[in-house]
Parts: sequence; C-alpha cells; structure tokens
Amino acid sequence: MDSTTISHLSKGSISSSIGDSWELEGTLPLSDRLKAFKSSQFDPDSYITHKCHTMSEKEIKHLCSYLVELKKASAEEMRKSVYANYSAFIRTSREISDLEGQLLSMRNLLSTQAALVHGLSEGIRVDSLSAGYEDFTNEDTSVENRELSEIENWLGEFQDTLEVLLAERRVDEALAALDEGERVMDQANDRHKLNPAAFLSMQITITEQRQKLIDQLAETMCQPSTRVVELRSAVVALKKLGDGPRSHTLLLNAHSQKLQSNMQGLSSTSTSFGLAYIAALSQLVFSSIAQATSDSLAVFSEETAYTSELVTWAVKQTEAFAHLLKRHVLASSAASGSMRVAAECVHICLGHCSLLEARGLCLSPVLLRLFRPFLEQALSSNLKRIEQSSAALAAADDWLLLYPPVGARLMGSTSSLNAVSAYQSKLSSSAHRFNSMVQELFEDVAPLDTLQLDGPALEGVLLAFNSYVNLLMNAVPGSVENEENLEGSGNKLVRMAETEAQQLALLANASLLADELLPRAAMKLLPLQQGQQANRTMETPKRSADRGNRVPEPSREWKKRLQRSVEQLRDSFCRLHALDLIFTEDGDTRLNAHMYTSMDGNIDPEWFPSPILQEFFAKLTTLANLATDIFVGRERFATILLMRLTETVILWLSDDQNFWAEIEEGPKPLGPLGLQQFYLDMEFVLLFASQGRYLSRHLHQVIKNIIGRAIDAVTATGVDPYSVLPEDDWFAEVAQIAIKMLTGKANFSNVEQDVTSPTQSVSAKSVSSIYSHGSESNFVHHYRE
Repeated sequence: MDSTTISHLSKGSISSSIGDSWELEGTLPLSDRLKAFKSSQFDPDSYITHKCHTMSEKEIKHLCSYLVELKKASAEEMRKSVYANYSAFIRTSREISDLEGQLLSMRNLLSTQAALVHGLSEGIRVDSLSAGYEDFTNEDTSVENRELSEIENWLGEFQDTLEVLLAERRVDEALAALDEGERVMDQANDRHKLNPAAFLSMQITITEQRQKLIDQLAETMCQPSTRVVELRSAVVALKKLGDGPRSHTLLLNAHSQKLQSNMQGLSSTSTSFGLAYIAALSQLVFSSIAQATSDSLAVFSEETAYTSELVTWAVKQTEAFAHLLKRHVLASSAASGSMRVAAECVHICLGHCSLLEARGLCLSPVLLRLFRPFLEQALSSNLKRIEQSSAALAAADDWLLLYPPVGARLMGSTSSLNAVSAYQSKLSSSAHRFNSMVQELFEDVAPLDTLQLDGPALEGVLLAFNSYVNLLMNAVPGSVENEENLEGSGNKLVRMAETEAQQLALLANASLLADELLPRAAMKLLPLQQGQQANRTMETPKRSADRGNRVPEPSREWKKRLQRSVEQLRDSFCRLHALDLIFTEDGDTRLNAHMYTSMDGNIDPEWFPSPILQEFFAKLTTLANLATDIFVGRERFATILLMRLTETVILWLSDDQNFWAEIEEGPKPLGPLGLQQFYLDMEFVLLFASQGRYLSRHLHQVIKNIIGRAIDAVTATGVDPYSVLPEDDWFAEVAQIAIKMLTGKANFSNVEQDVTSPTQSVSAKSVSSIYSHGSESNFVHHYRE
C-alpha cells in the first residue's frame, strides 16, 4: 500500500474520530461541555489551533455550529439561573446601590474634613513660620495680595452668578458655572495662589451652591406639575452632580405621584368599575410604567443597580394595581361565578402588560400570580352554577327535543357549517341550558391561555357533565341510581321520563353533548392544535373532509371520559327495558325454562316464535322507529343502543343459572320439540337483529353457544337432536315469515289452495302459522311473497 493511500486513510480515520467526538460531546450535560471554557487558564487561540489543526472545511463548519449551539445553551442556562435567583439579585443590587450612595456621601464628607484639616495645618504652619515671612520683600507681598484680591473678586462674582442662575432655574448654565468654579479652584490650589483660608472659603462656597442646586432639582422633581422633559433634564443634572441613586429614586417617585394623581382624576369621572373604566385604568398604569422605564433607560442606560430598582418599582406598581382590581372587581366576580367579567378584566390587563415586554420589562408573571386564585375561584363558582342551573331545569324538563330558542347564543366556531349544525341540534330544555353555559365558559377561558386554565376548565366541565348525566339516569324509571337517591337525603329532584320517546330523549341529550357539542366547544381551548390540524389539512386536501370533524389528540382522552358517562346512561336504559321484558310486575320470570320443557307433551305445537320474543321484537322495532326520528345524523349511536339492548337480554338468558339448571338437570328435561322451539327463537333473534343491522359478532357467538348448550342437554337424555331437528333453512324461513307477519308485510292470498303436504294439510288459520314438522316445506314455499 502506497503512502498516498496511507495518508488518505489516516485522514479519514482522524475525521471520523473527530466527528464521533463531537457527537459524544453533544450528548454530555451542559455543565460538562462548558468545563473547558470555565478554566482561568483557557486560551481561545490555543483551543482553536488544537481543534482545527487537522480538520477539514466541513469539520470546521461542524465545530462552528457546535460552538454556536453551545453558546445558545449557555445563554439559556444563564437566563434560567438569573430568573431563579432574581429576587435575591434585586435585593443585592439594591443594597449595592445604597452602599454606593453612602460611599459617595462619605467621600464628600471626608473631602470636606480633609480640606478643613489641611487648612488648619496650613494655618498653624503659617503662624510658626511668621518670622520668616517678615523677611519677604514688600514687592512679593504686594503680588500675593493682588492675586488674592483677584480671586476674592472672582469668588464674589461667581457666588452672585450662581445665585442668579439658581433663582432663574437655568440648570445647565449653573452646572457649567460649578464646573468652571471647581476648575479655577483646582488651578489656584495647584499653583499655590491661595492661602488655606481662601481655599477653604472657596471650597465651602462651591459646595453650598452645589447643594442648593441639588435641593432645587429635587424639589422640581417632586412637583406634580413638572413636565416629562423638565423631569428628565433634572434627573440628568442631578446625576451629573454625583447623586445618581437619589436622582433615580426621585424619578420613580415622581412617576408614582403622577400616576396616583391621574388615577384619582380618572376615578372622579366614573362611579363603578366597568370594563371601560378598567381598560382606561390599566392603560394609565402600564403607560406610566412604560414612561418611567423610558426615562430610566435614557438617563441611566442599563446599569444593574438602576435597572434592579426600576424592576422593583414596576413590580410594586403592578401589585398595587392588581390589588385594586382584586378588591373592586375580581373578588365579587369570583364569588358570584361571573367568569366573563373576571376573564375580560384579566385579558385587558395582560394585553397592556405585554406591550412592556418590547422594552425588556416582563410583568405578566406578577399579574398571573395575583389573578390566578381569583380566576380559579370564578371558574369553580361558574361550574357549580352550571350544575345548579341544569338541575333546576331538569326538575321540570318534559324531555321533549326542541331546537334552541330564538336568540340563543351560537357556538363560537370558525366554521359557519359548524355554527349551523350547532343551531339545528335538538335537545331538551335542561340540555340546551347546560350546553349554552358551557359554551360561554369556554369562550371566557379561551383568551386566558397564559393562565393555563384549560386543564381545570375541561376537568370541571367533565365533572359537571357527569353530574348532569346522573340526573338523566335518575329520570329513567326504576334505575338503580334513582333508587339509591331516593334512599339518601338532600338529593336532586328530576322529572321522570315515562315514555320510550322521553327515555330516548335522555340518551339524545347525553350523546349529542358528549360526541359533538362539548368536544367542538373544547376546540376553543386548543388553538395550537387547531393550527396544526389546519396545516395538515392543507397538506392533504383529499382527506380534509375526514379530518374536519376530528378532535385534536390532547382532548381525545377527555372525549372518551365523556362517552363513558353516556355508556352508563345507555346501560341503565337497556337494563330497564330488559327487566321489563324478562320479569313480570310481581317479580316472576317470563323467559323461563318451563316454556320449552313443557312443549313435548303438546301433540300439535304451533311453530312460531315465543310470545316473549315476539314482544321483544316489537319493542326493538318501536325503539328503532323512534330512534330514526330522534338520532338524526347519528344512526350509529341508535344502532349501538339496539345492539346493547339485544345483548342484555340474550346475555341474561345465557347467564341465568336457574334456566339452565332446569333445562339440563330438571325433573322434566328438554325434549326434541322444546329444543326445536328454542332453536327457532334464537334464529328469530339472529334474523331480526341482522336485518336491523344491530347484530354484533359477540351476540352472534353467544346465541350459537346457547343453542349448542341446548343441543347438548338433549343429547344427554339419549336422543339424537339432529335426527329430530329440521334443516337450518327451515328455521330461517319460519323466522322470516314471522317477521313479515309481525310487521304486516305477509301475503296469504294463495295459502289455502296451494298448500299440500304428505302428512297433513294446513287450514286458513295460518295467520298464526300453525303447521307440523312434516308440512313445513310446502307451507314455507307457498308463504313466500
């Protein structure tokens, strides 16, 4: 292998190892990835040279992207650390600011004391050396006196000029004069043109005038009538005079005074805390905070001590405003459950507060922390009001399905089709009330996404719906829930649903709310998922029709929980009608084994489904006809209802131990004729359930199992059941004829003249389909339409 190949392979292996190292480092925690940069001996040039010495261009780009990501992660980590310790940070910054002010005052005091000590020491030195001064020539004394006289004259003029400038409030010129005075004083002191007494006098004069200017500026800033421009100029001047902390504090106090004055003026024009007044008040408060922020940043830039004081002041003003709203608006709204007023109030405040974020001031967490308990209380009170109002209407509800009353509030759907379908939904009066109140609740909660009330709202509505479904279950006559409530105390009264149409109306209320109205209303709380669903629909327009009615993933579990409550109501309905069919009013069983075991003593049985199965078929047919009118557009629910009712009856028969004990071990076991009748009854159930499209696989299997069990019971007696049973087609034909006769669709015009049998003829009393086993083939053939 040549050297070129070796070099190429070595570079490839190095590149691969470098790439692997970056991937390995990318999986490490942020603290471990930053260790190399935290060292005090870190050298950027050495780091780059070490890393990039053997790298290709692609690997260098990879390193750059890695460092950029690391920088972003480090910045995010620092931001989280600052927010986690922000209160301590503000407190420390405030203490540092106070300490700086105290150090400045101490420095001024020490300068004054040093000048005083210096003057005293110079005076003592002058006295001790007075003899030496006597030897000076008269010429030197005259020069010194002349220079001293000039400085004294200048000092007098300087003092007069400053007093005039201060009186006329010419701040900029006064500052320039003070600067000039300090410059002259320093020059004279450096050239030793001033004796200690003159220097001290000049220094005291400048200090006094400076203090007068400071006091004047402070007084100006405390005046409510001071304009914004004047206020900012005074702050700048005071900062130049070396009193920055005080100037910033006075700036914030001035804005506080103006805010209070404006709030008092606004309150005098309104007697109540209406939404218009709240909006005006909110705008006033946050605009004042915005103006104070602008003034602070314009003068003091982003110095840590001043920004910390600004944030503290803004939080204090926000808390004061929030407590004002809590006392006058939110407390009463929360107690009464007026979610609309509380939600709009908070929404207005959060809207104005969010405008400050562009200036780097985020006060929304302060409002959310103070407002959230009241909104949660308002939400709880509103949900309780929904339950109470629905219960009150359920006590007088006639369970008639009607369209919403004229002027009723439509659901706030973005689709006009959804709005129309909501308007055309037929519910009873209590369900309409429940639906409208839930719609209003969701519309009020939706704008408050930052408070994250969607979870409590959905959970609360679910509990309210469960409570309403319990009321509907109590309205079912003879339900277990109704009996339990009657035994208890303090139970809610509800009007009974006596007729089958009224009982189906109960199911229509619950199913329409759970399947359509409430999930569609919950979409208002999921704007992000709606946007994602819209994007997916745009990407796949062919499937938009299927996805238009889908509920976003976060609410699927919630919808399933709603449907479980509906299933409980449906089970209560099925249990009621199954018990009415199986038992008499005295508690005796109508669907018993005796009706089959007693048939073998009958010489001429009538081959027709048993009366109880005929009644079962009639009940299911009636319910199916009623469901067609009630569950318009929701045929699947009606089908499942009939399916569950059929299963309830047949499963009871399958699990009835007394029935099977008498069939299998009774004194009079099941015979061939009883088996044939039982087989016919079960085939009859299979046929009408199949034609009605509510035959489930489970029901089909259960029926086949109990038929097999009955055949085994006959086999146990020593009789071959297959030798006495007709063909399967016979049962299907007889069951079909029975369905036609029971529904009034049979044709008997040619029965008497056409029917012949090798063993027995059938007369015109075929209305009850009386025929023997030996004549069934011709009879069935001529009974066909």
